[in-house]
Amino acid sequence: MPDPATAPRTLRLSPRDNVAVALDTLPEGSRVDGLVIPARVPRGHKFALAEIADGAPILKFGQIIGFAAGAIAPGAHIHVHNVALHDFDRDYAFAADARAEVPLPPEAQGTFAGFRRSNGRTGTRNYLGILTSVNCSASVARFAAEHLQRAGVGEWFPGVDGIVPITHGTGCGMAAKGEGFEVLSRTLWGYATHPNFAAVVMVGLGCEMFQIARFKAEYGVEETDTFRTLTIQDEGGTRRAVEHITGALREMLPAANALKRSQRPLSELVLALQCGGSDGYSGLTANPALGVASDLLVRHGGTSILSETPEIYGAEHLLTRRAATRAVGEKLVARIRWWEAYTARNGGEMNNNPSPGNKAGGLTTILEKSLGAAAKGGSSTLNAVYEYAEPVTAPGFVFMDTPGYDPVAATGQVAGGANLICFTTGRGSAFGCKPTPSIKLATNTDVYQRMTEDMDINCGDVLDGVPLERKGEEIFDLLVRVASGERTKSELLGYGDAEFVPWQIGAVM
Repeated sequence: MPDPATAPRTLRLSPRDNVAVALDTLPEGSRVDGLVIPARVPRGHKFALAEIADGAPILKFGQIIGFAAGAIAPGAHIHVHNVALHDFDRDYAFAADARAEVPLPPEAQGTFAGFRRSNGRTGTRNYLGILTSVNCSASVARFAAEHLQRAGVGEWFPGVDGIVPITHGTGCGMAAKGEGFEVLSRTLWGYATHPNFAAVVMVGLGCEMFQIARFKAEYGVEETDTFRTLTIQDEGGTRRAVEHITGALREMLPAANALKRSQRPLSELVLALQCGGSDGYSGLTANPALGVASDLLVRHGGTSILSETPEIYGAEHLLTRRAATRAVGEKLVARIRWWEAYTARNGGEMNNNPSPGNKAGGLTTILEKSLGAAAKGGSSTLNAVYEYAEPVTAPGFVFMDTPGYDPVAATGQVAGGANLICFTTGRGSAFGCKPTPSIKLATNTDVYQRMTEDMDINCGDVLDGVPLERKGEEIFDLLVRVASGERTKSELLGYGDAEFVPWQIGAVM
């Protein structure tokens, strides 16, 4: 008989499930709970607990993740080779499980040390930004930032976290109205006014479709001591534009450097929930642990933003049940329907997800991936649904419609006001997102040990018996410390300058 101490571990997540997860690799011929494993099952992957008939639903988390593509024998490896996906009815039960969230009284809420801005918002970092209206001004923004770095401004102004060139690949070759233009406008406005920036210079070329003058007029923006604009063409070329940008920033630096952190309530934290490079452990360890931390932040009056609409597809019915009102739930479903039409007209489908790396890690269908991804949102009531890069104003747990592509999703969340990001990964995503610090949570011990310089917390020990509640508290404690100035691994490595990727919707012309 196998030694129980060394036998491969498995996990059945719900009594309804007809599959279990191999926490350790199951060799061919091994025995698990009376089943003989006919072929090797990699760790993080699934195997059948009983015979599953052709076309029958496959259940994990107590939910449908796909349908058997042929009869599946007990103990058989379940993955893309024997799982099909087709549409089926889901009960949205709008607001059926909604509950009134009662945050802690103000005197009992925690605090963090943040930068209070004149508009009443609070930053977790103190950057200066060079915001570009178009790709044509990207190099000038980088030249200016590099010039100031070479000049040693970091030594002269240690109270400033850095100067960040916010560059991107769009701003022209696009329609002057419609979804694409509106999304870029909201995104740039969100960064221009982000509380993690003490001041911003916005630079354009001058002839682009996205005109800075129009942007200022539509948003009622005026030049101030903390917001300046210019174009390369009006300044007379590259060198003069760089001189103007660096001159403006030199004027802004002393005031930014003089700003000090003060104790602020946790209700002023806005947390972006992200996952990337997911695997079969994501929905078992890091994501539900982050859900615990999200619930704790909500209890302290803060806000957490779940996003990545293609990666809650198939799990949206669990969120609509938690919607505060029917209208909130219906708005989420409307975004799902938009995505179905969007992918169809572009020759894709919602099950284009999971990625090859997700599949190698054990995720078979978008339904399975989504059920695990939605766990980041904890159990709090869903208070609001926002479109991409809209300002997030509702407290508590909310949703923002974004793509699943991590840089694009995080860019939208930061534009919406997120001053912290928590990012779970099972394959080992490398990511940062200035001006907002990104905390990386490893879903398994192997990736944490292989990429320890990139990962902030190991959630793999949940599989060894650490309770999810305790791991969630560990994440929450780190959130508060990072909000107060502690550097994340991504920040120490210098990530974040290249991850501003606005969602580009519509034809490139």
